[in-house]
Amino acid sequence: MPGFELFGSAERKEVNDVLDNGVLMRYGFDGMRNGHWKAKELETELQSAFQSKHVQLLSSGTAAVTAALAAAGIGAGDEVIMPSFTFVASFESILMLGAIPIMVDIDDTLTLDPKTVEKAITSKTKAIMVVQMCGSMGDMDALQRICDEHKLILIEDACQAIGGTYKGKPLGSIGDLGCFSFDFVKTITCGEGGAVITDNKDYYIKADNYSDHGHDHFGNDRGAEAHAFMGYNFRISELHAAVGLAQVRRLPDFLAIQKKNFTILREALSEIPDITFRTVPEGGVESYAFLNFFLPDLEIARKASKNLKEAGVDGCFHYYDNNWHYIRKWDHLKNLKSLYPISEEIKSGIKYLQTKTFEQSDHFIGRNISCLIKLSWTEEEVKSRAEAMVQAISLALKLVR
Repeated sequence: MPGFELFGSAERKEVNDVLDNGVLMRYGFDGMRNGHWKAKELETELQSAFQSKHVQLLSSGTAAVTAALAAAGIGAGDEVIMPSFTFVASFESILMLGAIPIMVDIDDTLTLDPKTVEKAITSKTKAIMVVQMCGSMGDMDALQRICDEHKLILIEDACQAIGGTYKGKPLGSIGDLGCFSFDFVKTITCGEGGAVITDNKDYYIKADNYSDHGHDHFGNDRGAEAHAFMGYNFRISELHAAVGLAQVRRLPDFLAIQKKNFTILREALSEIPDITFRTVPEGGVESYAFLNFFLPDLEIARKASKNLKEAGVDGCFHYYDNNWHYIRKWDHLKNLKSLYPISEEIKSGIKYLQTKTFEQSDHFIGRNISCLIKLSWTEEEVKSRAEAMVQAISLALKLVR
């Protein structure tokens, strides 16, 4: 998955442009930068890549999700429905704004189950946040219908699905706001970085201002800029944007490599009768960043995961036993462990996690193994990897049975 595997002359050229120019901040210093605006250039490239009218670069994917929620007016006491399977940044961003994360079960897409979403809606629900985990998507038509019926905001966290599409539209561009991460292990990387995309100009302006202390960015005198509202510092630097600028221009090549490697592995694993693959909604095309499959039960999945590690097959994750991506091990959230006092509103809103169970999510995550797709593999290495995976998984199936 990581674009850093193929760093080369294009990335070096863009970074050297910034170092030679000497202006590392994305705003201001107009007279010094000699026309170099890497962040602005990257935003323009991303508008095209994501078929979106507006793009705001930020310092991380977490910052992007936080800014998107803030731009949509989500705050104290509001409920945001989100999946039980994601990265912890999803609920961290919600909590940062004083809102309440409402976890619901996933289905065999490994994303939000529309049926569980509908059941979770209350008078406090403000938004639904679908997380396009591991390179693919949820049932976007169903989720959009729910949002339309209940007048809710649809936010796409597409941080792990750069390059995926649904009915011809890039993931991230379907909801009211879309969020991306360009950290070190994403398909394209800035080292650290993120973006909010939207066709709504009002949301864009708010995200733009919010990410830079509330600056309105009018005129060329930064000290004279007005502040319509309070914000934070979620700025990306020109150095980070420079790396991303070179990488986004290579995105079609990266996606083609991912698809080729993904296809070789999937075809090999398809020969194992007990394996089923994640469901991709009709009209959806994965980014091919991960290959996700299900085994018959938790015991077999655990054994297969162990066998893969012992066989030297890296990058295959069994999220059921992972501390960071599945609710089962999120005790710091369930018990609200914090460096600072938590508001009574959040304490009350999170109480449900003390008793709520996620049997449906356990059913899918417990049996799932998710294997990242690298860009640097040779075809010979992919075929060798496929053979090792088939042997490790077949052995697990024999031993458990």
